[in-house]
Amino acid sequence: MDDDGTRGVRGSSADRVPGPALPPPPTAPPRVPAPAAGPDPAATPVEQRPTRPGPASPAEQPVPGAPVDAWLRTPRPPQEPGVWRYGYTPPPPEEPEGVSNRSLLVGALISLLSALLLWSLWRNGYLPYRLVPLKLFTPGEWWNPGTSGGPRTIEGSDALTVYEAILFGLLAYGCGRIGNFSELFRRHVADRGQPFLALAAAAAAGLTQLLVWKEALPVVRPVLVLVASVAGGEIYQSQTVVNVIYAVIAAAVLHPFARLGRWRELIAARRGTAAPAPDGTAVAPAAATSADQWPELRTAGWTDAADTLTAEVRTGRMNDVDVARLRHAWALATRRPDRFAPLAEAVLRTGGAAALHPSGHRDLPRRGARHDVLTGQVRIGRCADDPHNPYVRRGTGLALEPALLGTSLLAVGPPGAGKTARLIRPVVEALALRALAGQAAVLAVGGAGAPLGPDDAFDVVVRLGHPGSAHDIDLYGGTTDPDEAAAVLAEGLVGDVGSLDSRRAATVLAQLLGPYRAAHGHFPSVPELRELLDGTPAALAGLRASLEAAGHHAMLRELDARSRQAGGPGDPAPALADRVALLDRPAFTGFFATGPDARPFSLRAVGQHPLRVRVDLPERGHAEASRLLTRLLLAQFTAITAARTDTTLFACLVLDDATHAVTAETVRGIRRLRSVNAGAVLALRTVDDVPETLHTPLLGAVGCTAAFSGITTWDGKRFAEAWGKEWVETREVAQHTVFADQPFTRALHALRKLVTGKAVTTDAVTVRQVERERWSASELAYAVPAGHAVLSLTTVQGEHAPPLLVHLDG
Repeated sequence: MDDDGTRGVRGSSADRVPGPALPPPPTAPPRVPAPAAGPDPAATPVEQRPTRPGPASPAEQPVPGAPVDAWLRTPRPPQEPGVWRYGYTPPPPEEPEGVSNRSLLVGALISLLSALLLWSLWRNGYLPYRLVPLKLFTPGEWWNPGTSGGPRTIEGSDALTVYEAILFGLLAYGCGRIGNFSELFRRHVADRGQPFLALAAAAAAGLTQLLVWKEALPVVRPVLVLVASVAGGEIYQSQTVVNVIYAVIAAAVLHPFARLGRWRELIAARRGTAAPAPDGTAVAPAAATSADQWPELRTAGWTDAADTLTAEVRTGRMNDVDVARLRHAWALATRRPDRFAPLAEAVLRTGGAAALHPSGHRDLPRRGARHDVLTGQVRIGRCADDPHNPYVRRGTGLALEPALLGTSLLAVGPPGAGKTARLIRPVVEALALRALAGQAAVLAVGGAGAPLGPDDAFDVVVRLGHPGSAHDIDLYGGTTDPDEAAAVLAEGLVGDVGSLDSRRAATVLAQLLGPYRAAHGHFPSVPELRELLDGTPAALAGLRASLEAAGHHAMLRELDARSRQAGGPGDPAPALADRVALLDRPAFTGFFATGPDARPFSLRAVGQHPLRVRVDLPERGHAEASRLLTRLLLAQFTAITAARTDTTLFACLVLDDATHAVTAETVRGIRRLRSVNAGAVLALRTVDDVPETLHTPLLGAVGCTAAFSGITTWDGKRFAEAWGKEWVETREVAQHTVFADQPFTRALHALRKLVTGKAVTTDAVTVRQVERERWSASELAYAVPAGHAVLSLTTVQGEHAPPLLVHLDG
């Protein structure tokens, strides 16, 4: 195991990036070739490791098996927060609530029968004044006298033929609109798709042609009359002209059915050619500077480097992490022009292996979720088809990304609800991939055995209490300032004790840490700190003697002040000593070392380098110590990230179990994370694992919340209050019994009641706008199915997504 030359001492400082925790032997051929030997001038200026690409994974692309160039060209349109953008297609417009199929069929049948009846009455002359409109616009000598007189001349007969054709067309159009035949056709014919649509249209076309040529439908004679009136009757002396007219009529009758049946698209699909777009717009060919051809490099003039990467992508020698890493490296180089040339030379020399991660890895050993490394998204589920979800979000994928995690996320659910497997692990996996791309750093904290990922997926694995751990944790956060170290350590030790003031506890620790560091050059170890807090005379006397010998009079005054305050009312030293005693156990012997030879891992490295760190806590045998360390790591993370000056790297802390880890100071620290490009993911079994006074501040500090199935109504009430209310339209229907006054009407009502068994009523509908909770406490407790969660999302820019019911498949 490579421990960075520490010769068996656990840990790493903030200025030196640790290597992989447990490099396993290769079990499969690498998916991408290793780069040539030699340093990479475009890489991050930290310690490098030999290249060791990870094995192939079945879920390396958002679509399994898709080539990298196709993955790179897939559109990712900007969408609302949480929408899985890879290949997103918007849903069709929401259709209003339609009538039932039975009502639709009955209405169409009644409309058709009514039209046939009207046409029969017209043809048989039972409708009075039917020729009056025609006689108003034609000469009187064409007609017999009287309102019902028929045509007298051939011209009148021709006019009547055209007139009947026009009325038939209007009658057919009105029958189709009233009977809603278009909706009937869409539901029962068009929605079935091809080839049923084409066959149904062909059958309808054949029947219509038969009726047209049998003159059951007034089409042929009116057309012949119109042609004769325009071109003269002599035109029919030519049989060729007649045949042409007949062919035009047949084609005109056939054309609407061809469009309805989409015959052209079906023929094109059978031939294997692409059909034109429905709106008539041609599909534009791929541009010469598409995404897989690295247009940003070509624009900057580095055509050779762009050609090299294009060849690497198209030949499969690059994966999605390589693409994201090189794009990020190029974006950083644009801010510092002096790095353009080294990066381009590295690309020409090593191709897709340029600008490698310090570990030398180019991918994770395996993936369990769908990732889009280009946008940093990880798909954790699909929005359910539920009335609580907006129509445009139903059925769409839901994904998390740094823009959302930057506002921090709180997940609450009972054990077994799937918080770790379906939310925490996909998030850790996505952040680890982003770290390999040089864009993020992740610190995952969980109990020993928690499924946060394999050891070879992390650069540093800290197993506290395990003798085989290669790394250790710095209790003081890597700082040299006694006051800063005391403030963070006090928050971790007694931050959850409501009766103690953390500031007073920090003062007590500073009165001991400052003198000890001045005398020995480092902070005290756990046993030594416990003796100082207990006020052991030998420990205090030895420290005083060392200070007097070195002439640190200011520190002597600090030590004298601690001696005067010891044992007084409200002295926090005994409580601090009791908490430190939780770490002064045989299981932690050799851990938390602070001597000159000790180099424990410092969280400051997470804020400076794209590291993947996992901390395993001994929850089973040392539950209280694990909670103390979790609280300490959270306090250190919020303090360190808030103090860093370079915020280009996204840093994220993931706590698989944040029970008793949240304090008033860490809540304020979480609220500040979004402004320094950092975030925290906290998982709780119940909100009651946080002090009651912090329930509202914590829900207000995080921008993303997730309520898993199985939470209690008490937890549901807090989420319902945090998510607020919305205006909804309600319809109230009141039924009133109809009392008839006339004997005949009463008889009809009595007969209807006898037949249906119900009294005759009228409906009074009241529509109102009311304000209701988006999700009530009872719905969150009892209406969320197993494997689902309700998520509310907020981006660092302030965009919101309403609480969405999500089926988790991460």
